[in-house]
Parts: sequence; C-alpha cells; structure tokens
Amino acid sequence: MTPIPPLKLLVSNDDGIFALGVRTLANTLAEAGHQVTVVCPDREMSATGHGLTLHRPIRADIVEEVFHPQVVAWSCSGTPADCVKFALSAVLSERPDFVLSGINHGANLGTDILYSGTVSAAMEGLIEGIPSIAMSLASFSYKNFQPAADFAQTLLTHLYLNPLPQSTLLSVNVPAVEQDAIAGVILTRQGLRRYVEMFEKRIDPRGKSYYWLAGEIAKEIEQPEHSHLSPDIPTDVHAIQSNYITLTPLQYNLTDVEGFNSLEKAPWLNHKI
Repeated sequence: MTPIPPLKLLVSNDDGIFALGVRTLANTLAEAGHQVTVVCPDREMSATGHGLTLHRPIRADIVEEVFHPQVVAWSCSGTPADCVKFALSAVLSERPDFVLSGINHGANLGTDILYSGTVSAAMEGLIEGIPSIAMSLASFSYKNFQPAADFAQTLLTHLYLNPLPQSTLLSVNVPAVEQDAIAGVILTRQGLRRYVEMFEKRIDPRGKSYYWLAGEIAKEIEQPEHSHLSPDIPTDVHAIQSNYITLTPLQYNLTDVEGFNSLEKAPWLNHKI
C-alpha cells in the first residue's frame, strides 16, 4: 500500500460514543498515524435520520481514557447530524480531509439510508463539501469490526491518491464474516429492503397504553430499476448476501429526473393559472 501523509479525520456515528464500532475505527486510524477527532452522541441515536436539535440546548464533554491516546473525543447530547455540525463549527480548528461515520452495528442497505443516523452524519459532511464515508457492519450480533476498520484505512488511502471528481458520500457495508471469507469489494447501486411494520401495544404501570415499533424484513433481496444505471449492476442488498463489501456512492440531491422530464411537458407549465 502506497504510504500517504497523515490525514485530518472527523469520526462520528449513531450508536453512541461508547460503541465498539467507532472505537475500533478511530483507534485503527489513529494507530496508522492519522489525526483523528471523534464527536459522537452520548447515547444510541439509531434511526434518527437527519434530525437536528433546535428546541433544547446541546451539551458536549471531552471523553478521556476510552480511545487511543492520540484520539481527541467528545460526547454530544445531540443527533448524529448535530455532532458533525458541532464538530465542524466548534471543535475543529481546521477543515477535515474526510468525515467518517460508523462503524455502525447493523447494515445500512437500500432504503435504510433514509432513516440511518450513520448515513446522515456522513451526509452532513458531504453537505459541507467534505468527502464522506458511512461504514456499516451487516449484523447486529457479530462483533468483529476490525475487517471493516482495515478496509476504511485502505479506502482512505485510495481516495487520497485518486480523489473523486467531486465530494461524494460512499456508503460502505461490510459482511459479517472473518477477513479471509470476504469475497471482495464491489461497486453497487442502492437497493430496496421492505419491512413489515408492527406496533406492539403495551400497558404502562399506570394503566395507559403505549406502542412499541418493531419492524421485520419481509423481503431481503429486490432489484429495483434505476434511471441511469444498468440493471446488471448489483444492488447493495443483493451483493452483501455473497459476502462482498459493497460500495455505494450517494448524493443529497433527490431530484427525480424521470418525474421532472414528465412534468415539464404539462401544458399548464409557465402559464398564469
């Protein structure tokens, strides 16, 4: 691997400051000589999407003796997006070379990215024009984050030596297998995962009802069409099943090109109504 100079890296997540995934990622990158700053929620904030804290104060504290000695770490009472905003505006004196989010405990595949705090933290970096990476381990129970952290280091080296033409968010999902069982790295398009939503009704000690959301994946593998990419390109949902590390470029521009092209033919456009 071609050596590169130390990079300034901002690391966040949605699993919280004490999660094993972010500790493995930050420590691995610090041991490689990079300048790592961690700013994470002070508790788990999964599935918070791109929410921001607007109606209460955000509190932040230095965290010591949890990470590698060269890592500067903060816990933040806000959402993952808050954490990145706070880091860029109030913690860092210099703009980071990359924003990384994760390593999430659980996959972020297909439409999961719309709800994912992990992806939203990385997206906040992209909004600021900083190349960003969201890292996820495709299991809620598997605990070996090291292959994912090692790949993050490899990916950073490649992106430094071969920068993309514009700032991009790369959503990376790593299969929950040992290093030698990983089939390789594959470029994918965003897939689709469908869930069956279940609201379990419960009764609290005061006799009042409340509901607990619990979704089950109804169909794991679907191959939706894409306006600009060949259907022969596998989706992230499909490729992870074959133990590939999936690499999916994402953007925040959600403009529907086909819908736009259809609507621009409407006879009432550009006329006074």
